[in-house]
Amino acid sequence: MKSTTPAPPLFPALVLAAFSTGLLISYSAWGGVAQAALPVPSRGILAPSPEPILDLATTPTEIANVQDVAALREQVNPSRGIALSVPYGDLGPQLLAAGVIDFDALAALYDRAGAPLTDLQVEVLQRGNTGEVVIGPDNAYFLLNFFWAVGLANGNPILTEGPMVERSAGQIERFASTGGWSLATRPVPEIYASLHLIRLTAAQQQRLEDVASAVYRPCCGNPTSFPDCNHGMAMLGILELMASQDASADEMFEAAKYVNAFWFPQAALETAIYLDALQQVDFADADARLVTGATMASGSGAAGIHEALQVSGLLPAEAAGGGNCAN
Repeated sequence: MKSTTPAPPLFPALVLAAFSTGLLISYSAWGGVAQAALPVPSRGILAPSPEPILDLATTPTEIANVQDVAALREQVNPSRGIALSVPYGDLGPQLLAAGVIDFDALAALYDRAGAPLTDLQVEVLQRGNTGEVVIGPDNAYFLLNFFWAVGLANGNPILTEGPMVERSAGQIERFASTGGWSLATRPVPEIYASLHLIRLTAAQQQRLEDVASAVYRPCCGNPTSFPDCNHGMAMLGILELMASQDASADEMFEAAKYVNAFWFPQAALETAIYLDALQQVDFADADARLVTGATMASGSGAAGIHEALQVSGLLPAEAAGGGNCAN
């Protein structure tokens, strides 16, 4: 039995113009199926993040009994998916009605990617759905785009009073998570934090802010409370929805652990290998606060894990990338 281990990113207008058209096709780690994701503008200079606390000097050079990589991949990206215990509700219809999402443009994006919207996804967008959100190999990128729109449009102090406003120099559309959203029928400054999609009590808002400030992503050094890229904005939308349903902080961190894993499958696999080989901890049992925190989930944290596996000779042969916010 294994133990449980308890400067703003602005970019020039020319870069934005270059990325505002076209299509990015992300190939998933689950068989090469094309998934449609929006193009994301260059992020520019990233805010600094804490250095990872991985002692590479004492990392052993040979580790035995590492689990099969396929088994570890199933741990981090379960084929059955992970239920987030929150409903879609009527978020989709509200986003369409407000011009945050142009349904025809979104459908065309997925058609061109060779992965047309499913009947469920059409229902979620056009009519709403009372079923719970389940993230899995077949819908991870749909949920990335859907909750990107939710996080972008929902009015919340994190957007109206936090780093996004403080570091925007009066041009909120110059971040990757704002200027990169090209599926609206209205200008981004008009839809940014403009809707009351998800209402929170004071206690729920405090819980959201506590969790958002501690959940990082492997593509940069910023927490969810500074959602300057698509993954950060989408994670904010998910955490807002969970907070509104009175999810506990533990439940929100655990959900974030798996959401990150589906959006950054290679980085998550490397984290699982590190935990298994060097700490004798299963990914499923690992402390979600640690796995989503700056030490392991930030850009520098993920890079530290990658280096530790390289030093130890444990890096999977297929390892490549995994930390790009354009995925």
